[in-house]
Amino acid sequence: MEKYKFLDEITSDVMFEAYGSDLREVFVNAAEALFTVICHNVSGNEEREVSVKGKDTDELMFNWLQELIATVDIEEMFFWRFEILEISETALRAKIYGEPITREKGETVVKSLTLHKYKFEKTSDGYITRISCDI
Repeated sequence: MEKYKFLDEITSDVMFEAYGSDLREVFVNAAEALFTVICHNVSGNEEREVSVKGKDTDELMFNWLQELIATVDIEEMFFWRFEILEISETALRAKIYGEPITREKGETVVKSLTLHKYKFEKTSDGYITRISCDI
């Protein structure tokens, strides 16, 4: 199963779908796809812990990725590895790994996510989410 793919449905923003056989995997794959947009060749192991809540898995996914975007700005770091420590339908706790931002590793500035064509659903194969990034 592929982890994620980028969609050409919109030209002004970046849209992708991420997949996973379980909640943990779809959340990790969505984060990896997001950071493929934000940066490249990141390999640092500085560690941060992130906790996120939502009223359901839809909101949790949206809040997770928004929190990661905010953490880039707050910590001035790029991230590349995401380890979900605990996850339920309404909360998650994760360790994220990265390194200080450098111009040469920067790709595209993602300002936020949008609700344009956003989806999060359980399928017979696991989970799928579609994310649109405002760049």
